Amino acid sequence: MKRNLYIIAALVVLLASCNSYNKILTSNNIDFKYEAAKAYYLEGEYVKSSQLLESIITILKGSDKAEESLMLLARCYYESGDYETASQYFKVYYTNYPRGEFAEYARFYSGKSLFMGITEPELDQSGTYLAISELQLFMEYFPLSSYREEAQRMVHSMHDLIVEKDYLSAKLYYDLGDFMAYKGNNYLACIITAQNALKDHPYTSLREELSILILRARYKMAHHSVEDKKLERYRETIDEYYAFKNEFPESEYIGEADKYFKEAKSFVKD
Repeated sequence: MKRNLYIIAALVVLLASCNSYNKILTSNNIDFKYEAAKAYYLEGEYVKSSQLLESIITILKGSDKAEESLMLLARCYYESGDYETASQYFKVYYTNYPRGEFAEYARFYSGKSLFMGITEPELDQSGTYLAISELQLFMEYFPLSSYREEAQRMVHSMHDLIVEKDYLSAKLYYDLGDFMAYKGNNYLACIITAQNALKDHPYTSLREELSILILRARYKMAHHSVEDKKLERYRETIDEYYAFKNEFPESEYIGEADKYFKEAKSFVKD
């Protein structure tokens, strides 16, 4: 007890001085450096805390401070916004200590860290898939966790992000229209991309937007078709219209959909 008090007292003096950090960093006293790292963490000096912990983390392995120091290091990176490194250290923790005191916390925050670092929908989404996988594993290991509801919200949010990327891709094909046609038909590429998004993510909040985009592309493809393909494609437009109207009878796009239907119906006279 007296020894701990001496360490704390010394830390108070050192942390108050302008060159205290360099003195602590070059110190050979492992306990002293560890207590300083915790003190810096509590002060919100996460970079300094992580640097001190990095310098002693290997030495502490196997000691009674091993679990706590590894968790503290992961938290430092998380709090400083280095989410990728934070996730790695949380994963190191639960891999080395699958039944450790902080195993549930580490599994959750490994996934949450990846979630915090995901990119915008226009960019690569490989990190999003990794975050989803990590959080789904967390929920499998800890189905009754108090973090489960938050994990589910993050997973749903990321699924929507993936669908948004698909939606933007489908819309790009639609906007390109006949310009630089994909295999001869950007509208067909739009339809396939949007349909795949709906198939893979049937409960997405973008379902209505994807559905009207498919109907628009069906109509445009029929409207711009050569004569011998118009009849078939207008029939497909009519089928798409009925599917859209049945699912979204109160849609804000219903007027637009009715317009496509009327033109298609005027061409298909059976």
